[in-house]
Amino acid sequence: MTVEAHKESHGFQTEAKQLLHLMIHSLYSNQEIFLRELVSNASDAADKLRFEALAKPELLEEDPELHIRIEFDKDEGTLTITDNGIGMSRDEVIENLGTIARSGTSAFMQNLSGDQKKDAHLIGQFGVGFYSAFIVADKVDVFTRRAGLDAAQGVHWECSGEAEYSVENVDWPHRGTRVVLHLKDDAKEYADGWRLRSIIKKYSDHIAIPVEMLKEAAPAVEGEEKAAEAPEFEAVNAAQALWTRPRSEVKSEEYKEFYKHISHDFDDPMSWSHNKVEGKQDYTSLLYIPARPPFDLYQRDAARGLKLYVQRTFIMDDAEQFLPLYLRFVKGVLDSNDLPLNVSREILQKDRNTDAIKSALTKRVLDMLEKLANKDADQYQKFWELFGNVLKEGPAEDFANKEKIAKLLRFSSTHTDESKQDQSLEDYVGRMKDGQKYIYYVAADNFATAKSSPYLEVFRKKGIEVLLLTDQVDEWFVGHMHEFDGKPFQDVAKGALDLGEAETDEDKAEREKVEKEAGALVERVKEVLESRVEDVRATTRLVDSPACLVVSEQDMGPQMRRILEQAGQALPEAKPIFELNPNHPLVQRLDQEQDEDRFADLTKLLMDQANLAAGNQLADPADYVRRLNALLLELNG
Repeated sequence: MTVEAHKESHGFQTEAKQLLHLMIHSLYSNQEIFLRELVSNASDAADKLRFEALAKPELLEEDPELHIRIEFDKDEGTLTITDNGIGMSRDEVIENLGTIARSGTSAFMQNLSGDQKKDAHLIGQFGVGFYSAFIVADKVDVFTRRAGLDAAQGVHWECSGEAEYSVENVDWPHRGTRVVLHLKDDAKEYADGWRLRSIIKKYSDHIAIPVEMLKEAAPAVEGEEKAAEAPEFEAVNAAQALWTRPRSEVKSEEYKEFYKHISHDFDDPMSWSHNKVEGKQDYTSLLYIPARPPFDLYQRDAARGLKLYVQRTFIMDDAEQFLPLYLRFVKGVLDSNDLPLNVSREILQKDRNTDAIKSALTKRVLDMLEKLANKDADQYQKFWELFGNVLKEGPAEDFANKEKIAKLLRFSSTHTDESKQDQSLEDYVGRMKDGQKYIYYVAADNFATAKSSPYLEVFRKKGIEVLLLTDQVDEWFVGHMHEFDGKPFQDVAKGALDLGEAETDEDKAEREKVEKEAGALVERVKEVLESRVEDVRATTRLVDSPACLVVSEQDMGPQMRRILEQAGQALPEAKPIFELNPNHPLVQRLDQEQDEDRFADLTKLLMDQANLAAGNQLADPADYVRRLNALLLELNG
């Protein structure tokens, strides 16, 4: 059958050109990594063919034994990687090879630091591993045909790492993909059998299908003629799925390399757990905690989940049904004997075994994190700084494991007065004062605002610890957590001050005295601020500040309100409660003011200052500046 060449040239996008330039100039600190990336891609192609062949066995054609073959030609300076996996159609070639990291190129470029070693890990995260070929090659040819298409629909993709690539139809009898690298002069070392075998053993020994090379010919004996033999390929790797092997037989380096294969990460994982379950459910899991977050960690709808196999047959890359959303950073493999081979996302969502496996895997990950926290506090601290905000989503999403998650959380607090979040709730409870009923916290937009918050003054005076919550998810987390170890959470900026048994008889007497003596002042302030506040009252919660704003116990905190408003959600108006510290000189001066206009100006000035101290924005900053300037001029005069 004749083939219409239909050759087209396409230009890369601007960002893709920049990325290719980086590749060509050796972004990788370890050049040999390119082979691992290309072998991993070939392995993925074989997995995808296995899955599609479940419904369409004819896709396997006359070649059911899947493999990857690596060949080289020293004279020509080429290296060829061939697989008989799923292959690509013309449209898929243009989509997959013509556009680099379609969903993340911009983010990729923004994350580059200019340091080759630091930037190398980004390659896998942004799905651009194929282009690592240009580190060692000045030209790359790809010949491919998708399984199920006829030979006339083969495709040839060619690129020299410049601004353009070409695509044309070719007659290609073989299902799968062949990648031909034309090696640069300084990369000819990769046209060597021993070098290639050592790289494959190092990085790809765990690949579940054979990675084959031509069998090395025995050296000829002098004076003896040797008959020509047909080329014979042999597997270079172990070709056994790593997770199917006993844990005692798997080395740490093998676990690390397998993680890099499934995650396309360039760093070793922080921790992992390999487990086989037999009984009510029959499955094997290999779960990893990464050492760095993916770029789309906070995109809750981004692709996530485990690589799913059923009875050793690959099913899907991102099976999200087996771990909750707050553990979306976990990578790994699940191989189950309990799920049907024709499993689909819809079936998974309704299958009872799926729920049971999800519950078990969730507990396993939490146990892994607990073990890491107990065994290596420094390493766990690194984990927390990377993934802590995501883990805080847990109590709202996973009621069954709420207490278990809570033990893993870390916070800043007045115990250390440092921004580092390294205090656990168990630590806090262990330091609680005798008779203390609550776990106190203050929420703010940043650590500086939280640490200097006027709401902390009486707590510092009493030596009562307060958690300093500064992450956007914090108030949401507390709203679902409610309590820990029987101790309710209490926002120190909400409701009336309640120190529990820490409030002495002297404190109570002082509070009653303050409320009584400040009664007339409170009424005057109410008249001025009637439209802006729900109530005005005297307080003993302040020591160094003249006033503060609190919200009623039932109202939403200001941090959560700001987040929802920024998201475009309409909220009912909520007025704060204005509290005055009658022992402060400014409040005493206010009480002595007889001029009602001046009294009103000073009152509003205190109100605005309390707003600023709480981290809020002023409704009318210009009015605040005008009042302040007038006061400064008066003092200067």
